Amino acid sequence: VAGQTKALQATARALAMIDALCSLAEAAVRCRFVRPELHVGDEIEIVDGRHPMIEAFNDEPFIPNDLFMNNSTDRFLIITGPNMGGKSSFLRQTALIHILAQVGSFVPAKSARLPILDRVWTRVGASDDVARGRSTFMVEMTETAQILHNATPRSLVLLDEIGRGTATFDGLSIAWAVAEFLHDSPEHAAKTLFATHYHELTELAERLPGAQNYQITATEREGEVIFLHRLERGRASKSYGIEVARLAGLPPAVLARAREVLERLERYELDVFEDEIKPVGAMPEHPIDDASQKSSWETWASGDGGLGLAARRAARRRVAAQVTLFDSVNQGLLDEVRNLDVDNLSPDEAHAILLNMRSRII
Repeated sequence: VAGQTKALQATARALAMIDALCSLAEAAVRCRFVRPELHVGDEIEIVDGRHPMIEAFNDEPFIPNDLFMNNSTDRFLIITGPNMGGKSSFLRQTALIHILAQVGSFVPAKSARLPILDRVWTRVGASDDVARGRSTFMVEMTETAQILHNATPRSLVLLDEIGRGTATFDGLSIAWAVAEFLHDSPEHAAKTLFATHYHELTELAERLPGAQNYQITATEREGEVIFLHRLERGRASKSYGIEVARLAGLPPAVLARAREVLERLERYELDVFEDEIKPVGAMPEHPIDDASQKSSWETWASGDGGLGLAARRAARRRVAAQVTLFDSVNQGLLDEVRNLDVDNLSPDEAHAILLNMRSRII
């Protein structure tokens, strides 16, 4: 036997190849795959693409989706939509279709016309690296850095919720900068699917010529959220996070309190807990008048700082949540700022007030 080692290894490799090819062929027949058309251009045209694993193991009918991309007008797709809507699944099915095509397999779609890629880069999922002492966010940033350094115009990049592992403003800022880099950099301008819950990022479609907004659709019927799992042009207006929490079994009291806080934040209220704090689960009998709180933030947001209207509105909500939701020190300072008679302050008085505020913060 030892004398036939090379022949046995060659036979094993040949049998493994035959086994793999037969598996691909059987999957193509059983799961209605089609032969993709590969070309040297830049267009991606997938009609009724599917995720083969979800389709095989899900009792409900799988909802297929189309995908059309190129290197000019539809190179960077910003995908928003509700939790559990199917954003991550759509990214994964797109990766699987391209990988299967490039290894010579048929693909799960009605038709597919695909470019030859040099890489499929993915940043999907959330997990830490305990063995190497890296947090979930550090893993996310390390993988994102690899993509930004190595992606090319012939790559496909799939990014799922970049920036979610850190503070809201930090995460949004990083996601915004990553999106602009992948769109604008001549060396790294890959075709990109960018799934996010930062609805502010949809403003990029109005600023970047190659960016487009898409949404995974959902609807509400008799108080219930119905996930349609369809990819359509446009931007999502809600993430339905509380509804998903309800489906997961969170206690009704927690859900009621979450809806109360959400309602106040969406009305741009600065001081969520200014009035009497209700017991968990008790909704307020009458909504409080938020006119005074809103006015200061309308003034603050009158200049867009490079952001559009939707981004400014969301930023006001995020400021309320991140800066002042639980911070009594900041609240006291903000009250003082509101009450300042700035038109009648001398420079020395203004300087003294700022020094006092700084000492209280630091």
